[in-house]
Amino acid sequence: MKTITELYKKSFIEAVIAANKELYTYINTNLSKNDLEPSNTIGCGGDNSLNIDLIAENIFIKYLKKFGNIYSEECGKLSNDKEFLIIIDPIDGSDNIASNLPYYGTSVALKLDNITIAGFICNLVTAQLKYKAFTNEIINISLVDNSLKNEVFSTKSSIGIFERAYAYPKICQDFYENKIKYRSPGAVALSLSSAKNYNFVLIIGAIREFDIAAALHISSGLFTQHTDKFLLISKNERNFSLIKEILKENSL
Repeated sequence: MKTITELYKKSFIEAVIAANKELYTYINTNLSKNDLEPSNTIGCGGDNSLNIDLIAENIFIKYLKKFGNIYSEECGKLSNDKEFLIIIDPIDGSDNIASNLPYYGTSVALKLDNITIAGFICNLVTAQLKYKAFTNEIINISLVDNSLKNEVFSTKSSIGIFERAYAYPKICQDFYENKIKYRSPGAVALSLSSAKNYNFVLIIGAIREFDIAAALHISSGLFTQHTDKFLLISKNERNFSLIKEILKENSL
């Protein structure tokens, strides 16, 4: 793998932080009703992008384009002449922000030779940025004052996260019968990046790289199964095995 200079590492981390700060400030000081309207632009992910999606994307491109090729949920791939690939979900949880549901953020992953070497997940509601970049250390900082935050993981989780649960009523029934509690908050990257807090995180259906690249890098080391039909991650082997069996019984 290419040797990455300390200057590149430092500059990239600072640029991601700066982009998230600008977006956080915009949302909290300048967000308008029009920003939450559909732009009638179909993004690379297949959705009708909101205006805020495009605003956020432009902010990230401004700060990050010099570091590598941009591959973003809205615009797709911008170039192909650099060694590094930067995968961006400018707004993780677009439906949530459009509905004033306080669970949305951003996702940025950096890849080299098809290996993720840095992942950043920002919760734009709490102003907390979590990242694992170029080392195995996970850092949590505040966008407000740059202070470091200690993340206290729950050792007695009572719930899991089942994103898109509404589309799979049979599995929901199976979970109920097995006393498996869950929530479906609607921001995949945020949910995955905090997998250590939950009994499990499950996503069924089309899974895009924008949704998972950064978060899986942050949550590496847990029990994980990723197929073309679902992604399951858990810190608990028993929960992991039980849910895998339920998915198998439902032909997944």
